[in-house]
Amino acid sequence: MRFEGTRNFVATEDLKVAVNAAVALQRPLLIKGEPGTGKTVLAQEIANAFGRKLISWHIKSTTKAQQGLYEYDAVSRLRDSQLGDERVHDISNYIVKGKLWEAFEAETAPVLLIDEVDKADIEFPNDLLLELDRMEFHVYETRQTIRARQRPIILITSNNEKELPDAFLRRCFFHYIKFPDRETLARIVDVHYPGISQHLLHEALTSFFALRDLPGLKKRPSTSEFLDWLKLLLAEDIGPEALRESNAAKVIPPLYGALLKNEQDVHLFERVAFLAKRGG
Repeated sequence: MRFEGTRNFVATEDLKVAVNAAVALQRPLLIKGEPGTGKTVLAQEIANAFGRKLISWHIKSTTKAQQGLYEYDAVSRLRDSQLGDERVHDISNYIVKGKLWEAFEAETAPVLLIDEVDKADIEFPNDLLLELDRMEFHVYETRQTIRARQRPIILITSNNEKELPDAFLRRCFFHYIKFPDRETLARIVDVHYPGISQHLLHEALTSFFALRDLPGLKKRPSTSEFLDWLKLLLAEDIGPEALRESNAAKVIPPLYGALLKNEQDVHLFERVAFLAKRGG
């Protein structure tokens, strides 16, 4: 069982090596990279490639590690006791299973995505160390131990918003998704928009990488934003000539709202374009 990419996902050689190494070692695969480089999509494609179910746990700033195991719904139990409901006598009726519990109980080892782990509190990764190591946890309310039937394939993503603890990093296989070069990005486009005009793609790539390379840019556009921009260019029937003119004149490309996402970057590009015109 080896991951070689899929028809819908262009995987570089180093990414394939990382996925297969994590599977062989039975370690969580920690994926970092710029937002929009396909970290979350990778989990779905691994699940598709291996024929496994995908279980996704999307982390927020308020997420606690315990929620991934289970939660005890004491409020519902109190309400049912006031109403005289017979369910109140069995505490297991008020145990809400989390994503790790769901993954541990699966008959076939699933792919478990813990998405954007760096959004949570700094203690969040440490609170999962034992469970990810031993593949088990204890439910104190019912006095039972939940053990994984098979070790799931675990993919953990991070946008590098905060540093992760060393103890957590030590237990993971790490891979950083580099931003794709021009050739790789062209292959990605071919997956999403087969048959696109090569002239249009050439000019779009030239504009896009010129924009990304602009010094002082606060947020550089990502792969997903480039694909959105291409979709708009095709929908509005904007040809390569319009992009070539903007490249030559160093002006903001058409439909730039798909690429530039804050006013500082727009003003920066406008100043660069003005200076280029005045100097030209």
